Amino acid sequence: MGWIKRNLIFVIGGVVALGLLAASGLYIYKDWSRNSEATVKLNENYGTLKNLQSQPILPGNNKVNNTAIAKEQDQQVQAWIKSARTYFRPVPAIPSGAVTGEAFASALRRTVDQLQHEADDSSVTLPPKYDFSFSAQRPLVKFAAGSLGPLAVQLGEVKTLAETVFSARVNALDGIQRIRVSADDAGGPAGDYTDEQSVTNDLAVITPYVVTFRCFTPELARVISTFATSSNTFLIKAINVQPAGASDVAGSAESPDQGAAAAAIYGRYGRYRRSPDFPPPTATPAPAKGGLQTVLKEQLLRVTMEVGFVNLLPKS
Repeated sequence: MGWIKRNLIFVIGGVVALGLLAASGLYIYKDWSRNSEATVKLNENYGTLKNLQSQPILPGNNKVNNTAIAKEQDQQVQAWIKSARTYFRPVPAIPSGAVTGEAFASALRRTVDQLQHEADDSSVTLPPKYDFSFSAQRPLVKFAAGSLGPLAVQLGEVKTLAETVFSARVNALDGIQRIRVSADDAGGPAGDYTDEQSVTNDLAVITPYVVTFRCFTPELARVISTFATSSNTFLIKAINVQPAGASDVAGSAESPDQGAAAAAIYGRYGRYRRSPDFPPPTATPAPAKGGLQTVLKEQLLRVTMEVGFVNLLPKS
């Protein structure tokens, strides 16, 4: 005891040193244990990586070959895209190829004259001296710079639109509106143009047109059907149908009985042939008081239709 008392400081320092040594050993043991666990996990992950690297790209199994499936699906997608492009045939420009001012002026005159004759042959009434939305260009021989190409494309598309309406044998074509593509369009009548704009995405350009015509329901159905079955791509984006005024049809399609409406239809078709959509008209006697009333009456319609032409962009 005497020795301890004489060397108390030394004893206390030794005890503290032993405590610190024990704490250091415990800390080193825990750190070594964590390192051992991390080493085991690292070896496991490395083994998994080596296993994946030794397998084919996009690994499958004995029953499924993902690489072959992906290639087959890519071929199917490419084949579908190729077949789908056949439904988006562009309308030929008029004239085609390199366009000069003289060539376009001549083509415009011929096309307008041709459409006027086709309208007469199909018994379709046109506005007087109608130029099919090209009133600003009809008298010109020189055209604004850079406008001949877009004008030639529009002339081809307008011709296709008009012929589609003529083929349905509507009563009257009141007008076709297109977007402005030339500085010369500033001098044209407002009724020749629509304020809509072309829409472009990664695949195509959609060019809007507005066509207004008068017809009965069978002709309207034929117009829509012709657009749907055309080899060119038409999108009917909007359609407005309203009864035409009584002054728009001879014989008054606004007459109070169904027989008079049918007679108005045959008054038009009689110039060429009988419409297959209706039987010969017969007089419909007025119902007696308390009798059956007419609930559906055929009448002349005024149709305004917004149509978009879809032109695919060239393949990249």
